[in-house]
Formats: sequence, C-alpha cells, structure tokens
Amino acid sequence: MTQQQSSDFGFGTQIRKSPFFDATVRWGASGFSVYNHMYIPRDFGDPEQNFWNLIQSAILCDVAVERQVEITGPDAAKFVQFLTPRDLSSMAVGQCKYVILTNQHGGILNDPVLLRLGTNHFWLSLADSDVLFWAQGVAVHAGYDVTISEPDVSPLQLQGPQSGKIMQSLFGPEIADLKYYWCRPLQLDGIDLIVSRTGWSSEIGYELFLRDSKDGDRLYETIIKAGQPFDLRPGHTSTIRRIEGGMLSYHADMDITTNPFELGLDRFVNLDMEADFVGKDALRQIKSAGVKRQQIGVVIDGVPLTQPNTRFWDMSIDGMVKGKVTSAVYSPRLEKNIALAMVASDHAGLGAKFLVHARDGDRMAVAVEKPFYDPNKSIAKG
Repeated sequence: MTQQQSSDFGFGTQIRKSPFFDATVRWGASGFSVYNHMYIPRDFGDPEQNFWNLIQSAILCDVAVERQVEITGPDAAKFVQFLTPRDLSSMAVGQCKYVILTNQHGGILNDPVLLRLGTNHFWLSLADSDVLFWAQGVAVHAGYDVTISEPDVSPLQLQGPQSGKIMQSLFGPEIADLKYYWCRPLQLDGIDLIVSRTGWSSEIGYELFLRDSKDGDRLYETIIKAGQPFDLRPGHTSTIRRIEGGMLSYHADMDITTNPFELGLDRFVNLDMEADFVGKDALRQIKSAGVKRQQIGVVIDGVPLTQPNTRFWDMSIDGMVKGKVTSAVYSPRLEKNIALAMVASDHAGLGAKFLVHARDGDRMAVAVEKPFYDPNKSIAKG
C-alpha cells in the first residue's frame, strides 16, 4: 500500500467531508461521489481489485455518509415502532435490525439499520435520504415525547474474511463473541466507539461508529496499521459484491414510489401487530390488491460490462417496455453480467426473457434466482 499526498476535492462547503476524508486521500482515494450531503470515496483504483480484496482478505471503507438519526426520550421506543412496519416488540438493547421506513402511501423513504443502544435510545443508520427532517416532522405532528437529532457519529466498515482477526488484534479475543446484528460500546486507545457486527458488503464484517469526529484520522490509521499483517486494504463499498448478494441501493433499486412487497421484503412488514405505524393502511391495501411489478434478478448476455450502469436501462418483450434494469455489473467471480431489475409482475417468473437496451446496445437477458451468490448469507453471518 502506498500513501499519496492529500489533494483538495470539493464542490463547495455545502458538501461535508467525513472525519476520515484526509486519511482516505492519503491512502489512495482519487474519486468521490456524494451521499447524504457528504463525500464518499468511490475510487481506490481498479474496482475489480477492490472486490477481490474484499472477498479474499479485508477492506476498510469510509461510510461516514451513513448518517445517524438519534432518537431518545420517554416515547422513543414507541416512536421508532411508529416509523417502521417491522415488528420491534422483541428487540433487545444491544441489538441491530434492518428496517424499512414507509410514508403514508406505503412508499419506502429509507432502509436503515436500527441500533438499540438503550431502553429509549436508538440510532437509525441511514441510506441516502433526509430522514432526520421526516422523523422530526412526524414526531411533532403525532405528539411523541422524543428528542431527534444527528449526533457526531461516523462509521467505518471493516469487511472481509480477515476482519475478525483484525478486530481481535484491536480489541482482544472477546470481540469474537459479538453476534451478527448486535452491537456494544467499546474504546480503542481512548477513542469512544459503538461496534456492530453489520456491514454493507454481504461478507463477514464490522462497523465501528466513531463518537467524536476529532479522532477520525487517528482511528483510521490505527485500524490500517493493525490490519497490515492481514493484508487489509483501504477500499470502497463494492458494487460487484452487493449486487451478487442482492443488497439494495436507495435511489437505484428503490425509492419513495416503491413499496416493500414489490421488492419481496414482506418479512419486514407486520400488518397484524397491534402497534400502528406510518403507512399501515396503505400497505394493507397494496397487499390485498397485489403488486403490478416485482424486483427480479437477471443475467445479461454479451461481453463483460465495463462499469456499472449509471442510468436505468429499459427492458422490453416484443417491442413493449416491461421494466427496467436498476443495478447492473459484471461479476468476475461468476463470470456473468448480473443485474437487479423491476419488471411487470406478469413477466417476473424465472426464465423470462427480455431485450435490455443497455448503454452499448441491445442485449438479451433472462430472469434468474437472486441473490446470485450465497443466498442464505452464511458468509456474512460467520
């Protein structure tokens, strides 16, 4: 690994930089995109090599863009349940859960990971949308006694098969007891953290939530140093691996016009629980009527895609558009072009064939099972 001199990136002060920004530039980040009004590193060189680094050893990713919405106060538990159709009645302190946030029409606003840090203390670790303002507005309108804010919290992701060994070198052997989708407060050389067994990679991994931004550079360098014997590399979230694992990206695979049933996320919706939540009546009606479109996995023919799609590609049958490719990439492990797509329900069955109007021309595609790799998430669960 080589370090490079920090350069000045910027569209202006309205786009925030994470506490790890300078460290990522020193360690090779040369391109960024914007997510939750903050820069996220998206280029450490060859994205295919980043993928192999992830699945063969480990990568460290700056994901401070996963901003936290902190919810505290006497009604915090009731209010968090009001935001999501997932039943949280059995959620314990120290547990994490993937949740969906819906609006009054049943549309998806965000799909964060929820962390329960105390009886009435929660974090929503966000995908790319402004949930802070939504939650504050809902709380005022519904009359809940809660305090909602964005704390000074910034996560790093340490992901890959060597991540457990690196974590043990940092925190000791007891960190191996941390279960999948659980979290605990820890300190590392005086740096206050919440550490969770989560991550957006489909690989085994951890997230380290920094609780004071002034320690960002020191935390990043400490982890990099500890990981060198285990071939840890600085990196970025892998589009290849997340599509292999069927992981969804907000604004790409779903948005406010998408409902959970279209995505096959029925298991995260409990319409029978006593607790009310935003969008409950709408989701009941949607389920009763049935969905008109569904997300599917497809394999796209032809030469390897040279980069992920940057716009939606229409999918047609006999000249009629029946859906769109939302996320597409070439998987060097599977040696296939794989994609997630949203298509008319009448054409969502396995084996359905489409003509994809890709950037480089028309290609044939066929509907297949998803996720494309490790469908039971046995790797991530460890």
